[in-house]
Amino acid sequence: MKKLVIIGGGIAGLTAGIFAQKNGFESIILEKHHTLGGECTGWDRQGYHIDGCIHWLVGTKKGTPIHDLWTTVGAMDGVEVYDPESFMAFEHGDVTVHFYRDLERLKTSWFEMSPADKGAIDQFCQTIKQLHSFEIPVGKPMDMMNPIEKIKFMLSMKDAGLVMQKYGKISLIEYAKTFKHPALQAALASFLPEGYSASSVFFGLASFTKGQASIPVGGSKAMAMRMVERYLSLGGTIEASSEVVKLIIEGKNVQGVVCKNGASYAADYFIAACDAHLLYEQLLEGKFSDPAFQLRYNNPVDYPLASNMYISLGYAGSMDGIPRSLRFPVNSLQINKVSIEHLQITHYGYEPDFAPAGHTVMTCAINQFYSDYDAWKTLASDSKAYNQEKARIGQAVQCAMETRFPQMRDKLKVLDVASPITYERYCNAYRGAFMAFLPTIRGKEVAHTGRIRGLHNIFLSGQWLQPPGGLPVALITGKDTIARLCKLEKRPFVSH
Repeated sequence: MKKLVIIGGGIAGLTAGIFAQKNGFESIILEKHHTLGGECTGWDRQGYHIDGCIHWLVGTKKGTPIHDLWTTVGAMDGVEVYDPESFMAFEHGDVTVHFYRDLERLKTSWFEMSPADKGAIDQFCQTIKQLHSFEIPVGKPMDMMNPIEKIKFMLSMKDAGLVMQKYGKISLIEYAKTFKHPALQAALASFLPEGYSASSVFFGLASFTKGQASIPVGGSKAMAMRMVERYLSLGGTIEASSEVVKLIIEGKNVQGVVCKNGASYAADYFIAACDAHLLYEQLLEGKFSDPAFQLRYNNPVDYPLASNMYISLGYAGSMDGIPRSLRFPVNSLQINKVSIEHLQITHYGYEPDFAPAGHTVMTCAINQFYSDYDAWKTLASDSKAYNQEKARIGQAVQCAMETRFPQMRDKLKVLDVASPITYERYCNAYRGAFMAFLPTIRGKEVAHTGRIRGLHNIFLSGQWLQPPGGLPVALITGKDTIARLCKLEKRPFVSH
């Protein structure tokens, strides 16, 4: 039985481990943190549970290939799903723009708001509906397809290709200007900054409105723990608090890994289900660089990475009547000398176990980009100043909430504030990134096999291998990596 070491116990690592066990490998997962799941996680503070990841998960619709794959790895097996009625509500002056799940309801509400935008609204909804035929491909990876399979695959991607051709090179802000009503312009432009492709909004809303993107009840950490249970039930081994810090390389093969705690592990194959930059620049010491990744790391303008300030609040009350995700304007809130014009809150009123009886937990995610990370990295060298700044931001968000919702005054408390440095510290996330490279109008998509040039028995797996990143890509690439190993071993791949 061939031995397999998996570096990283996030969704990609767990998926690879599950399929490794199903396909006759003897696998072990080495995880830096004491808890598996990577960035698909949650934590407890002052009697509340903070969900740190899933705002909506692609793959919650039964009978679809991606849902079947989530079920195979234990993530969605028998799990109840919560379907929010709106993707987001956006407040602009005295008008609220709702991105409803019901596409006809969305269209009607926008028509009523702005009859002059009927043509643009019709086109917007028609494009979303066109993408309802699109399913995230979860079958064979392209490099393993025969010519006929490749043709069938390309035909199945026809609608997605047409949308990408039309909107992939138009910035979201430019596209928003095709609407006349200022609230619709502002709502659409608020998703991503200038320079980012409009296409991502269509794909996200298509998944949501077709019922393919909802929330597994119990949240992110519970989902990851179900995958841990599935992996262990198949005979897999886990070593937590075992951060890999060195690869032992002889010739064109990795012979073993060494962990920070001094433990070492030998194997026939290795999967780096971890941050790509960590693999190439630290574990491989820059000796096996990849042009596709170097291009992106060296050009943060066209290939940006986003991190978060993630502020969690406890509320002694109910959020009845307030949309699950609400974006509203704020005044006098700055982070790293940048004015924050809107806050987006997400509440978990549908998860009673996340808060004490009669209370609600909510989170506020504020995007942080290239210069923000540098500022936080500098500040983190002074722990007192770093913690003071996080506390200041937490209090500023609480104040903004109390201004918008006067009924919450004296009933809110800050539970936790995470920065880009938090993502880096716990998950080895390069520059604190929680997603892969964001789509811009000048950037080119990467579709990577995970093979490392110059090495035969180590593979990269995870969200960095293909756009748009995130949990579904981690899931798919974890599976695909084992499929490639099975091909090397000349054995059939068990996919269920």
